Amino acid sequence: MLRATLRHRQISTNSIELHVVEAGPEDGPLVLLLHGFPDCWFGWEGQIDALVDRGLRVWIPDQRGYHLSEKPHGVAAYRLERLAGDILGLMDAAEAPRAAIVGHDWGAMVAWWLGMTAPDRVERLAILNVPHPDVFRRTLLRNIDQWRRSWYILLFQIPGLPERLFLRQDAALGVRALVESALPTTFSDVDLARYREAWSQPGAVTGMINWYRAIARYTPPKPSSPRLTMPTLLLWGMRDVALSTTMARPSIAMCDHGRLVLFDDASHWVQRDAAEAVSTLLGDFLTSPLSDAAR
Repeated sequence: MLRATLRHRQISTNSIELHVVEAGPEDGPLVLLLHGFPDCWFGWEGQIDALVDRGLRVWIPDQRGYHLSEKPHGVAAYRLERLAGDILGLMDAAEAPRAAIVGHDWGAMVAWWLGMTAPDRVERLAILNVPHPDVFRRTLLRNIDQWRRSWYILLFQIPGLPERLFLRQDAALGVRALVESALPTTFSDVDLARYREAWSQPGAVTGMINWYRAIARYTPPKPSSPRLTMPTLLLWGMRDVALSTTMARPSIAMCDHGRLVLFDDASHWVQRDAAEAVSTLLGDFLTSPLSDAAR
């Protein structure tokens, strides 16, 4: 049971409305927690209390296309630059010129992108189980094992079919996507019921899958530099079935001030499998003096 008081708001950003859950002191340092596929804001519940206890102002959006946030039509609406613009707009709404960004899965891809393209807005960066985009691109070109792990991306390019498969039989495929990418204890029956409810929102599954369609159809503009200059923490569950752990060390090598922590007994859902350890690491990283966080 969460101890922190949660505040639910609809916030205008980047020409859409996002559902945002807020917790912690309104005058605390802002940290945005960004979920991925097929998650939503409550995927971060294991971290909220710990971060609030550190005095942080926590904002967790349902990202564009997900759950209770707006779901714009068309694949182009889900280009990476627009997804990143949503988060910059939330920072503007919070009146925060700079913030810490924490991302998992697709949320981590947005976080990497913000770190490369808006370094003046990102004070610290924490990434969970997603490689640096350049490392992922190089790995896909050279590593057949990663292609086998990423087969579903090709399926998602087919118009309409993935949505029908995902939702049939009470979202059995969506549940399978969670369960087969996790440890046996990662998701409870209550958790899976909450996800089914989130996916049942009109247009949600199409919005979620459009993230994959957009990255295949629209090449993001090349950043001026692929390197990350802010303090960066990379946490990686080594039992990830979707993303090879071989990409972890090359990714942290792209960071001027980076630290990598590997979790032997955690899956892709490291923030759930090792919730206490992840919360402690994030709390220490996000509240330490910048000079220490950069080590």
